[in-house]
Amino acid sequence: MAATMQAVVCNAPHQIAVEPRPVGIVGADQVQLRLCRAGICGTDYHIYSGQHPFLNYPRVIGHELSGVIETAPEGSGWTVGQLVAVNPYIACGDCHACNIGKPNCCMKIAVLGVHRDGGMAELLNLPVRNLIRADGLTADQAASVEFLAIGAHAVRRGGVAPNARVLVVGAGPIGIGAALFARIAGGQVTIIDRDRDRLALVAAATSITEVMQADEHIAATLADATSGDGFDVVFDATGNQASMEASFAHVGHGGVLVLVGLLKARISFDDPEFHRREMSLLASRNATQTDFDHVISAIRDGQVDVGRLITHRTTLRQVATDLPRWAADKTGLIKAMVGFD
Repeated sequence: MAATMQAVVCNAPHQIAVEPRPVGIVGADQVQLRLCRAGICGTDYHIYSGQHPFLNYPRVIGHELSGVIETAPEGSGWTVGQLVAVNPYIACGDCHACNIGKPNCCMKIAVLGVHRDGGMAELLNLPVRNLIRADGLTADQAASVEFLAIGAHAVRRGGVAPNARVLVVGAGPIGIGAALFARIAGGQVTIIDRDRDRLALVAAATSITEVMQADEHIAATLADATSGDGFDVVFDATGNQASMEASFAHVGHGGVLVLVGLLKARISFDDPEFHRREMSLLASRNATQTDFDHVISAIRDGQVDVGRLITHRTTLRQVATDLPRWAADKTGLIKAMVGFD
């Protein structure tokens, strides 16, 4: 009889359960991990709610992962019992994007927990090249590397310079990551969000005190805050059409707008105003090894306190009950973490 494990499976929108799944055979270029932690991401909530555009059910969810190595190929440089973080972007390695050093936007990319079964399970087999060394990190910290790296990648794309005026639109985990790494880059960071209580929570967790509620007057408020000049770099991490379109107006002359959030729709902007300001418009997708390394260094150096970002905890046994509750009510929630201990 094939070996089985317990896994969190979303069988259909609003149908999630912990079920037995086959472990699978470890391939020649793969390792097997015993999971320690899995962060619950906005993607997981969208999958549960039926709002993810690129998903086929049923799906084992989870892509913010840390674990210890159970088995590894001989001579791979990895050892049994070693704690690692996971790069959940399975790239092909030979398409145009991969060949120019952009596996984060591989033309055949498969993301764990989205395009293929993820790691919210007891065991996970994955390619050796998708392991990230997490020496000196805790299991919580290692599982937080991926979502922080998305923000770090966006900041690198935006070219945030010391003393640059930076605006982050959206105070979810990805926006928080962008804000933290923009500050590490030396930027003067402001965060806006529609939820006043969430802004207070994020300010306490990050010590970024320039936060503003995105009400009907926010455009004028931000213009006043910058003496009418606008921001050097704006990150929109909302995935909301109205917000993304409004973010163009917050960018100063010669500035940069980085769209970090994803929306399955068209967005529009005023072309004469776009040209008048000579704006740069960039997309930011996933992260690369450079970003993972940067995040790990920042955590080790105490520049990012992961413990202040983890607000909720659950277990493999309880997550099928807790995730639907948190999907409906995110009061006080920044990051929820699943433990496998």
